[in-house]
Amino acid sequence: MVAMPGLMLLDTPSLYYRAFYGIPESMTAPDGMPVNAVRGVIDMIAMLVRRHSPAELVACMDADWRPAFRVAAIPTYKTHRVAEGGAEETPDTLAPQVPVIERVLDAVGIALVGVPGYEADDVMGTFTARASGQVDVVTGDRDLFQLVDDSRPVRILYTARGVKNLQLVDEAAVTEKYGVPGRSYADFATLRGDPSDGLPGVPGVGDKTAAALITRFGSLEALLRAVDGGGGSGDLTAGQRAKLSAARDYLRVAPGVVQVARDAPLPEVGIALPAKPRDPEALAALSERYGLSGPLERLTSAL
Repeated sequence: MVAMPGLMLLDTPSLYYRAFYGIPESMTAPDGMPVNAVRGVIDMIAMLVRRHSPAELVACMDADWRPAFRVAAIPTYKTHRVAEGGAEETPDTLAPQVPVIERVLDAVGIALVGVPGYEADDVMGTFTARASGQVDVVTGDRDLFQLVDDSRPVRILYTARGVKNLQLVDEAAVTEKYGVPGRSYADFATLRGDPSDGLPGVPGVGDKTAAALITRFGSLEALLRAVDGGGGSGDLTAGQRAKLSAARDYLRVAPGVVQVARDAPLPEVGIALPAKPRDPEALAALSERYGLSGPLERLTSAL
């Protein structure tokens, strides 16, 4: 995996969930508070900086984990993750760690960006759209494969096997795995659906059929024109036409849910990788309070 200076975008929620479930809760602060997710995120960032030396780094956050515009389009969107009171269901010992992660990253000087009304995915999508050079997106969420673009280049550093064993996902990797290019991944995912996000997909259309249809017609838009009797309609079997027609209402709104935003109103913020901590005193206090000396030494050394 070739390391090239550029913009690195962190799917921060993806990273802290991975750290939380990958590191024992017996890793605690002096007062006994679990800090496994905090320590894990710090060490992950240190490793990423050492290995990839990004010129710019942004920790992207969910300012709204279930945006109103997506729920309005598909009411089942992420409903299975809704806790009492409408908040996201989060493990009791993880929730208190998230503000600590934010305070640590702020003291280090790493840009922490969330946009009201948008998910971290949308923040990453918008930074990617605005970038002029290489972009590396660090995530365990395959939905972000839609950002892959060899021509720019934009690639995914996929954490499914852990940060120590990152998988580089480029156009060839998406095509090999799913049978469609990265730019078509959102259309493919719309047809297939995703139960983990409450997206039903088209009943009876799985991965292979979705890939074949998108490959044959080039895009979901062209496929829907064929369903409605436009050009290329003869390439659909009677069964495919029936399934797609029955799901027409879903297919009309789903792209706006599946596709990440490219136009979220990002704040003006410096995103250059800091050479040293922005607030050493605050960082020292956090280190002592939460027992983070080892991970923070590794991160500041990497910077």
